[in-house]
Amino acid sequence: MTNEEFQQIVLKKLETLETGQKSLAIGQKNLEERQKALEDRQKNLETGQKALEDRQKNLETGQEEIKKDLKAVIEQTANLTEFREEINEKIDTLTEDLNTVEIVTSKNWNDIAKLKSVK
Repeated sequence: MTNEEFQQIVLKKLETLETGQKSLAIGQKNLEERQKALEDRQKNLETGQKALEDRQKNLETGQEEIKKDLKAVIEQTANLTEFREEINEKIDTLTEDLNTVEIVTSKNWNDIAKLKSVK
């Protein structure tokens, strides 16, 4: 092999190495861009996760408020039920008293009619 042939082989190999190095540089650049995109997406995911956690906290707070309100409604319902029962008992008593008054009034009318007829 002549010196000139050797130099041409070396030059071809250098060209191949340069082409490979350029390909590697392009690949590295692509990897860096994709890495940045992944980092941006991860940042977005973290932001979204924080937002979800905040919303979950708000939901939990709202749920606690609903529980308190429901407890108050249950207590009010119990109070209203008790009040209703008391009113029903009083109405029953009034009804009985009114029936008694009607019976007594009826007897009184009969007694008055008898007294008038005796005169």
